[in-house]
Amino acid sequence: MTKQKHWISSYGCVYNVNYHFVWSTKYRRKVLVDDIAERLKELNKSISVDKGFDIVVQDVQLDHVHLFIRAHPKFAPSTITKVLKGITAKKLFEEFPELRSKLWKGHLWNPSYYIGTCGDCSKDVVIKYIKTQKER
Repeated sequence: MTKQKHWISSYGCVYNVNYHFVWSTKYRRKVLVDDIAERLKELNKSISVDKGFDIVVQDVQLDHVHLFIRAHPKFAPSTITKVLKGITAKKLFEEFPELRSKLWKGHLWNPSYYIGTCGDCSKDVVIKYIKTQKER
């Protein structure tokens, strides 16, 4: 078994930028079931490949989604969220028209979302590293 590297290099930079995203359905409606949930996972993966970022893991619950994404620093996390939520809502409404009857005014996603950053170590380790640089 080979060990996966945690950083990626591209022209001019080496990076390890990871985000934890969470967003919920409008009114926390429990509509992400069965075929809809599976199709959402497929769409998220397809969009990530098309746009150039990597979904490391995803979990779709009845009324919310968790995504752990690795992305180049050129991608703003808010842009990633906007792209995923926008495209998935449009496609899911097209493919599953019954969703509209369960949600008012045709909005699948709540406008709010959570983003957390993640690296290979805790913030305390980074703070200690920076503070002790002059001692080395």
